[in-house]
Amino acid sequence: MDANDPREQAAGGWTQFGDTPPSVGGFPRKEPVGPALPPPPPPSSLKPVFALSRKAIAGLALAAVTALGASALGGGAVGAYLAGADRPAPVATASVASPAFRTVADQLTVAEVAAKVQPSVVMIQGQSAEGSGVVLSEDGLILTNNHVVDGQGGALTVKFNDGRTAKAKVVGTDPATDLAVIRAEGVSGLAKATLGDSDQLKVGDDVLAVGSPLGLDGTVTAGIVSALDRTVTAGDGGGGQQFPWGQQQQQSKTTTLGGMIQTDAAINPGNSGGALVNAAGELIGINSAVSAQGVNLGFAIPVNTAKQVSEQLISKGKVSHAFLGVSVTDATGDVPGALIRQVTEGSPAAKAGLKQGDLITRIGNTPVAGGDTVVGQVRGFTVGQQVRITYLRDGKENVVTATMQEQK
Repeated sequence: MDANDPREQAAGGWTQFGDTPPSVGGFPRKEPVGPALPPPPPPSSLKPVFALSRKAIAGLALAAVTALGASALGGGAVGAYLAGADRPAPVATASVASPAFRTVADQLTVAEVAAKVQPSVVMIQGQSAEGSGVVLSEDGLILTNNHVVDGQGGALTVKFNDGRTAKAKVVGTDPATDLAVIRAEGVSGLAKATLGDSDQLKVGDDVLAVGSPLGLDGTVTAGIVSALDRTVTAGDGGGGQQFPWGQQQQQSKTTTLGGMIQTDAAINPGNSGGALVNAAGELIGINSAVSAQGVNLGFAIPVNTAKQVSEQLISKGKVSHAFLGVSVTDATGDVPGALIRQVTEGSPAAKAGLKQGDLITRIGNTPVAGGDTVVGQVRGFTVGQQVRITYLRDGKENVVTATMQEQK
């Protein structure tokens, strides 16, 4: 496994989670005040047991979404009840307001954030796939995923939030980070996205995902940042994570991405390339992958990575990637990490003193669970960046600093 060669990666499972994915955190919400409800009836002693196929599970997920939507429409007010003649009169409660997103400088409702962001998110349709995109400039530059435009033969159509459509051409793509920039033709005055700072995110922050799942443009889902700095091997080859493709693809491509934002905001086919925004309506991620086995386990590319990649695609049509110069594989012992199989002569790794047989346990601030972690992290580094690498050699822990070089 070469830390700089995406073609050596195979579809994998959860690379940092172990056998059990992390549970999503929560936060308290105010509940309407009213009389206490009676205890529920005792459960039946017989419980049905279901054996569900993947298709059945998917059907239940869609049914759950429909049920939640119906519940939301009917849940504007909460009534009281009488349990007996000597109980106090029922007390009607006021309708529940839209929950507030709170930051240091802003206090916006979910509806206000959605209204702010929706005009800057578009639907992208190709020959065999569809996805979403985020407007970068008033004259039509749009950021999306590489897998949304890859293999579409340049036949792209963009649908804007106000219903307008336009043809689009690819400006540049970067398969290593799964990002691309396209330009809508003959447009002006577009609402461009406000870019945030993904380095400031914290687990538990409120977020919205905006895109076109299943062709439903302008769809908004809410959730939180459930984890940070995930390494994800994604693709459509049957691995643990999958790209949210608009339609079934015949390819079997995989990409290893590091530093990903994990969210429980629902991401579905067609959300790829869409916006993940914070409580101020600022873009903090590009929705890109979803767990094939889990529910509401989505992953987004941090906006700070997307910004530096898109700037290079716009100015040069290609991206300069950092190069470490090691070939790694997963550790097999009791200590998790990435075992160095080979070090390229004259590379940053060689100059830092790394050798074959060293076990990398941390790269930058990220613990290394396996070879994929090193691959994903290196792809997020920039040329000239100095990176601390912690490794074991002969049972002793050592730390070196490697200066990233441009990959030739």
